[in-house]
Amino acid sequence: MTGHKTYARHSGVKTDNRLSIPLIKRCIIAVLCHEGVDCPCEVSVLITDDLTIRAINCEFRGVDAATDVLSFPMQEFSPPGWSPPSRGALDIDTGLLPLGEIVLSAQRVGAQALEYGHSRERETAYLTIHASLHLLGYDHVDEAEGKALMRAREEEILSVLSVT
Repeated sequence: MTGHKTYARHSGVKTDNRLSIPLIKRCIIAVLCHEGVDCPCEVSVLITDDLTIRAINCEFRGVDAATDVLSFPMQEFSPPGWSPPSRGALDIDTGLLPLGEIVLSAQRVGAQALEYGHSRERETAYLTIHASLHLLGYDHVDEAEGKALMRAREEEILSVLSVT
């Protein structure tokens, strides 16, 4: 389905460390298509540095440490995955379903790409897909089954995007 909107911006990221916004948008659309999301949605993405993501992580999760990616879902999907929203869930002004916000640390993306021996593009794609699945209710914290399901979805979508 067309009509999905992704808003992405860099803040506090040096020019030579910026992530590919077109790639991020492609990844989010791929997740929404793969998951059968049939309602126009919107997702906001903030690409920032370790200092900023650390402050956000501390404020919202009580963890005083930088991290690679954070997801802030605006909808609750139970069980995980797409289910049609109630009519009242759509934004009155845009007609879009606000799924939430993703915050990426460009510094962590670069460091992890080096650590895992792959490209910044692959790490950007993986973390964007991971965060987008969180917006759809997927989780990997509490149960092995949830983690396995989420990992399988991530790999399927990376494959569809030909990002390996």
